[in-house]
Amino acid sequence: MSETLHPSAVEARGWGWRHSGRRAWAVAGATLRIEPGERVLLLGASGAGKSTLLQGLAGVLGGDEEGEQVGELLIDRMPAARARGRAGLVLQDPDAQVILARVGDDVAFGCENLGVPRELIWTRVREALDAVGLDVPLDRPTKALSGGQKQRLALAGAIAMRPGLLLLDEPTANLDPDGVAEVQGAVARLVDDRRTTLVVVEHRVEVWLPLVDRVIVLAAGGGVIADGTPDEVFAAEGAALAAQGVWVPGHRPELPPAPAREPGEVLLCARDLAVQRVRGQAVASGIDLDVRAGEALAITGPNGAGKSTLGLTLAGLLAPASGLLAAAPALAAGVGPQPIDWRSRELLTRLGMVFQEPEHQLLGRTVRDELEVGPRALGLGEAETAVRVDELLERLRLDRLARANPYTLSGGEKRRLTVAAALATRPRVLVLDEPTFGQDARTWGELVRMLAALRDAGDATGEGTALVAITHDADIVAALHARRFAFEAVPA
Repeated sequence: MSETLHPSAVEARGWGWRHSGRRAWAVAGATLRIEPGERVLLLGASGAGKSTLLQGLAGVLGGDEEGEQVGELLIDRMPAARARGRAGLVLQDPDAQVILARVGDDVAFGCENLGVPRELIWTRVREALDAVGLDVPLDRPTKALSGGQKQRLALAGAIAMRPGLLLLDEPTANLDPDGVAEVQGAVARLVDDRRTTLVVVEHRVEVWLPLVDRVIVLAAGGGVIADGTPDEVFAAEGAALAAQGVWVPGHRPELPPAPAREPGEVLLCARDLAVQRVRGQAVASGIDLDVRAGEALAITGPNGAGKSTLGLTLAGLLAPASGLLAAAPALAAGVGPQPIDWRSRELLTRLGMVFQEPEHQLLGRTVRDELEVGPRALGLGEAETAVRVDELLERLRLDRLARANPYTLSGGEKRRLTVAAALATRPRVLVLDEPTFGQDARTWGELVRMLAALRDAGDATGEGTALVAITHDADIVAALHARRFAFEAVPA
């Protein structure tokens, strides 16, 4: 990677940003300096503004019509908004960065915009794909990639640009363990010679501690509350930071107790099931599993193995490629056994789905509107709707955001909102794709405890909700005492 630019210096001088239409500042009073070649882990509770700061450094927050800015944010003494090309950004949501239809073209896009000579671009593209472990043909359609593969694609595109400043926002959140190691290794090789400055936001703190030499912690109310080497910050402030929701090594959230009773009846039954995104192109087959009331089922395995496709099929949103997927009479009363044949209103109280990408299911103009969509579709009255919505706003720490535009929330807040929206209709089966993505330690624990309570709560049948969690988070599998269904290998 001999063509890397000189490492960039970063400086914030009382910088803040408020999204248009919001009263609260996403970031306020940020003052810091990052020297060229430093490797920084940026931490903070959910909603502290970590992603906003990275987007500001990358110059993608927009102009005055998108929000209000105070203070200064500089890259190499130049306003960050005018320093595009110096920074490479990998966003929380990899779908938001997929631009072109084919893998090779997508990775090459940034290089082309920077005017890199054509004879160098494709060498860079192949090196970047190898570095992140994305072993697919250059002409593979980007729409055929899994969420984790798209995350590697986004990182490859940033690496190929040879940036002076690399900004990573939750780069390993949707990756399997091998992918986490490959991505961390690729970043380590890029910044090893100190010719690239690194700022990474990540809740998997332990993954990045061997690589970073500095930790900066943003306060939820504005400003910087800790800054120093990892040892200094965690030794002096570890307990206080953990109490605020920051992930701190050695400080784990309180976990819920084990289920008090055995699982109940089978609500969904799959036998020799094959699943597909595109008709006639099965991505996984030979699936036999039962989804039981009062039990958590964890679907795990490598990126691209078909986990999300299976989840969408179980939720009645994709048709099976072949085989059997049937609902028990208790779940399908009055609508027939095949979930794919149910209308959307019939799905609401039976099968809930939380997508991997929160933006794919946001419908309301405000957070409260979003939570009211399901209850209103069910025809619930104003009083019952208000009770359900108010309870969910409080339990998932979204009450202060009730009037906010959902698209202005942080990644972790959007995830909690989509979970809450699914819960508002009280489905018997809840399928969640990466439910803990983007959560700080406090909201992670609260979300896990709430899911455990749903698993254990009795309804008219005396049985709790069936939970299906598609996840790479081994901690949530253990915390929910989930039965594991593991994909062992990615299909050829």
